[in-house]
Amino acid sequence: MELDERGDEPAKRFSASSDERAPSPPAKESRWLAPDSRRRRLLVAAAIYALVVVLFAAVAGSARMTTHTPFNHYAHLADAWLHGRQDLRSGAPAYAMNNDFAEYQGKIYISFPPFPAVLMLPLVAASGSPENFMDGQFVVWLSGVGPAVLFLVLEKLRRTGRSTRSESVNAGLALLFAFGTVYFFTAVQGTVWFAAHVVGVALLAIYLLLALDAERPALAGLCLACMWMTRPPTVTAGIFFALEAIRVCCKEPAPGSDTPSSSAERLRDGWNRLDGRRLVIHLAWLGAPLVVVGLVSAWMNAARFGTWSPTAFGHEHLPWVRGSRLEAWGLFGWHYVAKNLGCLLTGLPYLPPKGGAFPGGAWFQVNQHGLALWFTSPFFLWVLWPRRWGYLHVALAVALLPALAATVAYQNTGWSQFGQRFSNDYSMFLVVLVAIGGRPTGALFKAACAWAVAWNLFGAVTFERRGYDGWYFHDRGTLYQPD
Repeated sequence: MELDERGDEPAKRFSASSDERAPSPPAKESRWLAPDSRRRRLLVAAAIYALVVVLFAAVAGSARMTTHTPFNHYAHLADAWLHGRQDLRSGAPAYAMNNDFAEYQGKIYISFPPFPAVLMLPLVAASGSPENFMDGQFVVWLSGVGPAVLFLVLEKLRRTGRSTRSESVNAGLALLFAFGTVYFFTAVQGTVWFAAHVVGVALLAIYLLLALDAERPALAGLCLACMWMTRPPTVTAGIFFALEAIRVCCKEPAPGSDTPSSSAERLRDGWNRLDGRRLVIHLAWLGAPLVVVGLVSAWMNAARFGTWSPTAFGHEHLPWVRGSRLEAWGLFGWHYVAKNLGCLLTGLPYLPPKGGAFPGGAWFQVNQHGLALWFTSPFFLWVLWPRRWGYLHVALAVALLPALAATVAYQNTGWSQFGQRFSNDYSMFLVVLVAIGGRPTGALFKAACAWAVAWNLFGAVTFERRGYDGWYFHDRGTLYQPD
């Protein structure tokens, strides 16, 4: 027996035809696609982003992709900042028909929370004017971020054992959020009201990824602060981080200790195991960006309207407010709940009466207060009967309910809309609840998904488009079809 050069073990000779060749290093492609690898997750997320953007751009069409929208308020706000001011230097543009511009002491302001304008700022500067900046195209480019990051959220839940869904199902759920919810028609509009939803969805997805296991408190807090300055109701998602922080800050039970049986005993046991100092540190890091941005918001509002409040963005100075419901009942209130719940739960297509017809030969009409949430996305009903549930279900539900309550108590139904656009503030929570609920994605679920995609495709193609006006009912004062 021959020894190898080191003399410590037999040398092995291999012929060219030997079946015992040393394995070749894995191909570069296989390393990129290795199951459960970080690279694979990012590649799938990138593919979801690209698919969503390409299809949304195709549906948006050249009118939205090659020119600015008529309601490019955020671009005008960015332009004002570039000129060292908060009011619009040329006033409200004529093409915007004075729609939702705040007036105060002879100056014109944008009353929408301003973070989307922060994102647009460098591109508006490069374009030279708001009219040269294609805000609708910018929103489409952003539209793939939320679904792509949602996939990463669902994969994180799978890797940590809190979801039994496969990678392919998680990718399907992310795409279902993009194409099977009102996010679809929202993202292809590009105008100020809908742009805020697209930015808000992206921020919410990133926040959820950071908040799971309370891993990145400061970055999660920064996301929350940006959410406040985009879609204020979504800031209540901070409850989810707090509940996750409580869970991870509980010390492991002592070996051999009895498992509490009643709910009261479990709460007492959890309180006794809670590392209070660690929890306070987590919450302090979460809250610091919120405090800083809240002060900035209060300063901006004081400089514009003389009100040191982080919440007074200026809606009370919109011209239509005088003598309106907002002046009579406030921005939020019980007065609005019944009407908003009616839209959220009972909005259905209008059918033509016997012997009648709708303009242009439309088969049905959609009231522009919007179709019911369960009608446009019936797969959300699977949230109601999960196969399994636990702490994560409770944390997600407790976090989404305040955002839902805020939109239901708001002075506006969301008009004008195809479906309940305010559901963009919390529907990502519903998708996650469907994922962790564990119900099989059988034939009935697939049928609900197909229904959702079909209806939301219809909304994306027809809403606010020429040639489809007859498919929509436009009387703002009417909620249900007249007899």
